[in-house]
Amino acid sequence: MTGSTAVATPTRRQELPARPNSLAGTGVLLRFSLRRDRIKLPAWVGGLGLFVVYISAALPQLAPTEEDLDSVVPLFTQPVGRMFTGPAFGMEAPTYERFFAAGYAPYLYLLAALMSIMLVTRHTRVEEQTGRAELVRANVTGRHAALAATLLLATITNLLASVVVAALAISAGFAPTGSALVGLGTGLTGMAFAGITAVTVQLSEHSRTAAGAAGAVLGASFVVRALGDMTATGGSTLSWLSPLGWAAQTAPYVHDRAAPLLLLAALTVATVFCAYLLQGRRDLGAGLFPARRGTAHAHPWLGTPSGLAARLQRGGLLGWGVGIIALGTVDGAFAQALLDAGEDMPPAMQDMFGTSGLLDGYVAFLGSFVSVLIAAYAVFAMQTLRAEEGSGRLDAVLSTRMSRTSYLAAQVCVVAAGAALISAVTGLSTGLAAAGVTGDWAVLGDVGGAHLGLLPGVLIVLALAAVLYGWVPRLMAPLGWAIVALCALVTLFADLLDLPDWLVTLSPFGHLAELPLEAFAASPFLVLTGLSVAGVALAVFGFRRRQVNVV
Repeated sequence: MTGSTAVATPTRRQELPARPNSLAGTGVLLRFSLRRDRIKLPAWVGGLGLFVVYISAALPQLAPTEEDLDSVVPLFTQPVGRMFTGPAFGMEAPTYERFFAAGYAPYLYLLAALMSIMLVTRHTRVEEQTGRAELVRANVTGRHAALAATLLLATITNLLASVVVAALAISAGFAPTGSALVGLGTGLTGMAFAGITAVTVQLSEHSRTAAGAAGAVLGASFVVRALGDMTATGGSTLSWLSPLGWAAQTAPYVHDRAAPLLLLAALTVATVFCAYLLQGRRDLGAGLFPARRGTAHAHPWLGTPSGLAARLQRGGLLGWGVGIIALGTVDGAFAQALLDAGEDMPPAMQDMFGTSGLLDGYVAFLGSFVSVLIAAYAVFAMQTLRAEEGSGRLDAVLSTRMSRTSYLAAQVCVVAAGAALISAVTGLSTGLAAAGVTGDWAVLGDVGGAHLGLLPGVLIVLALAAVLYGWVPRLMAPLGWAIVALCALVTLFADLLDLPDWLVTLSPFGHLAELPLEAFAASPFLVLTGLSVAGVALAVFGFRRRQVNVV
């Protein structure tokens, strides 16, 4: 008897290896991200909502009736006003809701873009840079799971922001259609820059470079939008080249057109597609652009505290400095246009300013605006120390003869010197531009004084950021940016929104003289400078006492 053994023929499904699921684990990572950002994201969304609530409540205080808005309209409709706000739709017949859309909604779009840039960078490139992404990938997770979870998180956050902004605008009595457009513009602008950041994080292996590239796109978008809106009321062709200009072109409460939002949706889809495509072409932890090789031997000055600080801070100083100086130069070049527009202002505003007073007020405004931007640079620069500590490089530095005191003191001094340099150069370039177009070279000294006279306010913000780093480093970023936001609100909108005195006093810039509108006051200048030095000493004391890499 002969026995035979039957051999099973494998099916095609059994022959082929299982195809890996590139999105495996996306749901788990999304839940984990929501858990991590359970405080940050509600704070961002709530902040956008509070902005809507405050503006809607403050406008009736600024102008008890809508007819009273006529006296403020020129601030928004003149070229310089359109540069900082938007295309000024509907200002020939202003209402509270149109005033909100023309003057303040563009800042909702800007804040949503910043929120998305930080969100995407935090959950993608930072995770790879710290090595945590490699640990996650060691589990059952797909190649694109982290990026997918991050984009889903950005979608949820921006969707909530859209709903909150629209709902609060409607609750303030604004028209539902226009409010919905403002809400959608906020969310879609955030998603567009989430997609842009998803692309930039594929290019560089460093989170600061990736975030800086996305921030550069945002800055360029603001400048292009500003120049386009300055050209004509309602915007020009240049306005349509900026993602920040598309939401404004919906003209909420005036034309209520939704078509420009399709451009934001298309940009989101295109950038997300590119991000997935680029991610498939690089290794985990690496960027598509390889890191530049350094020299074989470092210069001796790099081994000193100040040399190391200068090396770490030079990228941020160059990027922020060039942007701020360029913006200041453009602002100065429109000084004559502001004076020409002053002739068309209502008699009430002409009595308030006059021609010379209008120029002085504009110079003081430029000094305040630039000083707030420099304060933002100071907070950004201090985050470099947090990155050095989180990456473990600080341990290697402190294992040498460099002390904690010299390390932190040198970093703060270099940032302070950079802030002073940006302020001085911006004041000079802005003054030269303003003097060139007006023919009044006396304005050069006024512009320089307006910038340098507010420098102690910048130093106070820097000192507060240093104190937070020295004692509670995990709070430095959120509280540091909150301080900058407070300074911006008080410095730029205190008079327009009739802010209470107690809130104005919280800003260090509120204690300094606004040159040339006010005479220089030496006492607050010296006191704030002294307080900033004391703050740095307190920061060093805390840094010496706490443990490195423990937050």
